[in-house]
Amino acid sequence: MMLCKLSLKNIKKSFKDYAIYFFTLILGVSIFYVFNAIDSQTVLLDVTSSTMEIIKLMTNMLSGVSVFVSFILGFLIIYASRFLIKRRNKEFGIYLTLGMSKRKISTILFIETLIIGMISLVVGLGLGVFLSQFMSLLVSNMFDADMTKFEFIFSSSACLKTLIYFGIMYLLVMIFNTYNISKCKLIDLLHANKKSETIRLKNPYLCTVIFIISSITLGYAYYLVTGGFKDMQNSSDIFKPIILGVVSTFFIFWSLSGLILRIFQSSKNHYYKGLNSFTLRQISSKINTTVFQMTIICLMLFVTICVLSSSLCLKNSMTANLKELAPADVEITSLMNIDEDNKNYTAEQKATSTLTVKEKLENIDLDTDKYFKEYIELNVYNTSDLTFKDTLGGKLDEIQNQYYYLRYDTKEDIIKLSDYNKVAKLYGKEEFTLKEDEYIIIADFAGMVTIRNVGLENKETINVFGHTLKPKYTECQTGFIEISSNHINSGIIIVSDDVVDESYVYRNYFIANYKADSKEDRIKIEQIINSAETENKLKEKNYLLDATSKLLIAEASTGLGALVTFIGLYLGIIFLISSAAILALKELSESSDNKERFNMLRRLGTDEDMINKALFNQIAIFFLFPLLIAIIHSVFGIKFCTFILETFGNEELLPSIIMTAIFLVIIYGGYFIITYLCSKNIIKEKR
Repeated sequence: MMLCKLSLKNIKKSFKDYAIYFFTLILGVSIFYVFNAIDSQTVLLDVTSSTMEIIKLMTNMLSGVSVFVSFILGFLIIYASRFLIKRRNKEFGIYLTLGMSKRKISTILFIETLIIGMISLVVGLGLGVFLSQFMSLLVSNMFDADMTKFEFIFSSSACLKTLIYFGIMYLLVMIFNTYNISKCKLIDLLHANKKSETIRLKNPYLCTVIFIISSITLGYAYYLVTGGFKDMQNSSDIFKPIILGVVSTFFIFWSLSGLILRIFQSSKNHYYKGLNSFTLRQISSKINTTVFQMTIICLMLFVTICVLSSSLCLKNSMTANLKELAPADVEITSLMNIDEDNKNYTAEQKATSTLTVKEKLENIDLDTDKYFKEYIELNVYNTSDLTFKDTLGGKLDEIQNQYYYLRYDTKEDIIKLSDYNKVAKLYGKEEFTLKEDEYIIIADFAGMVTIRNVGLENKETINVFGHTLKPKYTECQTGFIEISSNHINSGIIIVSDDVVDESYVYRNYFIANYKADSKEDRIKIEQIINSAETENKLKEKNYLLDATSKLLIAEASTGLGALVTFIGLYLGIIFLISSAAILALKELSESSDNKERFNMLRRLGTDEDMINKALFNQIAIFFLFPLLIAIIHSVFGIKFCTFILETFGNEELLPSIIMTAIFLVIIYGGYFIITYLCSKNIIKEKR
């Protein structure tokens, strides 16, 4: 009973000093609950079955990510407990001096951890339940769900998972604390606050050489993920710049830790101004003894910035793309004139490949006039006499040297001018005019546009069905035929109608808008088109049709956008909290150790404003140092991400970066302010 009272008294007395610890635990619990409660929140959403399947996939992936997150939070809690023990070394030493056994001290820590765990779980779960209601609104908004059935939801499964995961974490902390106390010696506990970590002065010349080599290596890693991206032949090549980046970051911190003090000491006017000498020596000492931690924090911040920016950009871009890239309700295509030698299709399928999409629909009693208010038909042609390499002409060797992984023998898609203008009119896009000896290339996939423009700028002529054509424009025109959520058109050649040889048609398109104004009516029409009865009729007649619709594209893109967004937010916020918390705990530990040094400054006549300013500068530089290097990394990391996500577009990148910056300011900045206030309280002179 006495040990319980002592434990409660210790928690109450040290609450201000442990604000970071409590704050991190509560935040970790609430975020863990919120993302694991999404499964329960989606039960009441009125969505289609395909959307519900996407939501189930998302929740399953979030559940898997939670296992990884639990390891991060477990490491963070154990790391934080080191600060708690170190902060109270003298207290434990006094307990031993008064005759208390190590077993009883371990019991006190056990009770304190139990109480802290219970408080953090109760408060964190309460906050999580509250925030999860807003998450329900976010999920429903993302999936355009009917919220008429919305009600307050408590997820028992998420609560149980949170209790189990954090219960295991707190148990590990208890074991860790017991082990640490059992290894402590009385003299070490009593004089722990008088000890300082040994600082080994590094050779400045060696540090300079290491810094230059590391910077050059890091620059090469940056090149590999930007300018050298096209040279990567397979996915495993990405590990090379990652390894180079990690190793270079470590040695940059290692070398700077030995150079910072020397650099500032060379400028005596600044070094001896105010408390700069004291502050800089403190900062040098911290960085010198936390090179590995600073590297990990920097890399975690880098991952946070890239993950948040890229995931939010992907979500925003896909949402914006739906309006632009899926302007029609449905698109049905059919292969035409399948080659007799093609072994991928049956003889019956080859025989029916002379029919257009509309003819096939009418043959299975699907009345196009009944379901579609407007539609267009068009053909796409190709010939082995016109391939991708033919459009590059004299620039082929130059392009092949840079982009050797491309397939240059791919047949080009060809479309008649009149057919494209029908599509453009339906889509609300620009229509074109052509002379008989001209051609236009339309494309919207940025990477291929850049390549094709090389040939167009050189005014390369091409031969199409015996006609020699020159480009009307010296660059690709923006356009597409297939509706999609991404910029996937790598190039279609538009030619005059008289140029085309009809015997070379290889695909027929049927693009239409439904006779329906509401989403519900469009869903009913799609259910008829995609019904089992329709599928059976197509199989009976050996008809090959591929169909996609605006609704299906919207569901798929929304699902992918939501999946990436939630996983990005989950990992990004956890990484950000972990990075900030580790820095904060390290700084609080240092403030506890340096309390006597600040008291010495007071005895020398330094006023409180100067001391507080020195403390503020010290903490600010300590927080900014890894963040600045992480931001530099992120400039190139985000550039690499834009290459990967090129088909989705990067028009929404700036808003995503701004949103990421807001997260950084709120969470990282919040930890910085709390750290400063807690450190200020720790070093404050007791009267």
